[in-house]
Amino acid sequence: MGLEISLNLTVAWAFLLATAIFIYVLLDGFDLGLGILYPFFPQKRDRDLLMNSVAPVWDGNETWLVLGGGGLFAAFPLAYSILMPALYAPVIAMLLALVFRGVAFEFRWRTVRWRAAWDWAFIGGSTMAALCQGIILGAILQGVAVDGRSYGGGWLDWLSPFSAVTGVAVVCGYALLGATWLNMKLMGEPQEKARSLAWGFALATVAFIVIVSLFTPYLEAGYYDRWFRWPNVIYAAPVPIVVGLLTLFLFRALHVHQHDKWPFLLALALFLVTFIGLGISIWPYVIPTEVTIYDAASPYKSQLFMFVGAVVLIPIILAYTAYSYWVFRGKLDPDKGGYH
Repeated sequence: MGLEISLNLTVAWAFLLATAIFIYVLLDGFDLGLGILYPFFPQKRDRDLLMNSVAPVWDGNETWLVLGGGGLFAAFPLAYSILMPALYAPVIAMLLALVFRGVAFEFRWRTVRWRAAWDWAFIGGSTMAALCQGIILGAILQGVAVDGRSYGGGWLDWLSPFSAVTGVAVVCGYALLGATWLNMKLMGEPQEKARSLAWGFALATVAFIVIVSLFTPYLEAGYYDRWFRWPNVIYAAPVPIVVGLLTLFLFRALHVHQHDKWPFLLALALFLVTFIGLGISIWPYVIPTEVTIYDAASPYKSQLFMFVGAVVLIPIILAYTAYSYWVFRGKLDPDKGGYH
C-alpha cells in the first residue's frame, strides 16, 4: 500500500494524535532528560539550577501525553483495546515512574535529611519513564499479535532486543534534549558541563538513529516497501539526507559558542525528522501491519464531536504553553538561581 493520504476526519485525528505525541516527546523529553543528566551534576547548587530551569513549565508537559492516550481511546478504540493489553507492563511502569519523579521533584525542596533519596528517585523515575517510552515504541514497531479484534500475544511479547535498543535510544535522545536545554538556559561552568554532555549524547543518539534505521525496514515487509520501493522512495529518501545535515549542523552549533539556542532547536529538528521517518514506515497503520487507522476508527459522529472540542481547546493549550515559555525565556543566574 502506498503513502496516498485521503483528506477525511479519520486522517485528521491520526495527524492530531501524532502531533500531540510529538509535542509531548519534545516538551517532556528535555524535562526527563534533566533527570537522566542529574548524576553528572552532583553539587546541590547545580542540581537546584537544573530544577529551576524547568520548574515554571514542567507541570504542563504531561498535558500532551493525556491528550495522546485519551485521544487514542476516543478516536481509535479498537487500537487502544489491542495495544493496552500488549503493553500493560511498560505503560504501567512508565506512568508510575512519571508519578514518582513528580513527587520527587516537589519533595526534594522540602527536606534536607532525605534530599539525596529524593534526588535518586528523580533520577530513577526520569530514566525509567524514558526507557519505557522507547520500549513501547520498539514493541509497536516490531509488531503486535492480533487475534480478530483483540490482542493475541503473551505478557512479555513487548520485550525483545529491538525494543531494548529503542528504549536505550530514547534515553540517550532525551539526555541530548536535556543537555542542549541546559546549554541554552545556564551560564558559566554548569553550561560548559552541559555542552560537553551534549556532545557525548549527540554522538550516542545519532548512532542509535542509524542502528534503528538499519533494522526497522527488515522488521516487516511493509516497512521495506515503504523505504525502498518505487514510488514510496521519493517520500523516504529525503529523511536520511536531512538527518545527516541536521547532525552536521548540530555538532557545528555545539562547537561554536554562539547563539546557545541553536543546539536545542537543532536537536528538536532531529527528533522531528526521525518522527516523520517513523510515520513513513507505519502509515496508514495504527498497529503495524495489522490494523489501519480506518479499521480502528470510532463512528464518524463521535470523531466529529470530539474534533470540534479539540479544535477549540488545543489552540488555547498551545497559547498558554507558549506564553509560559516566553515569560521564562531567559538564562538562569548561577549566583541567584533565578532568571535574568
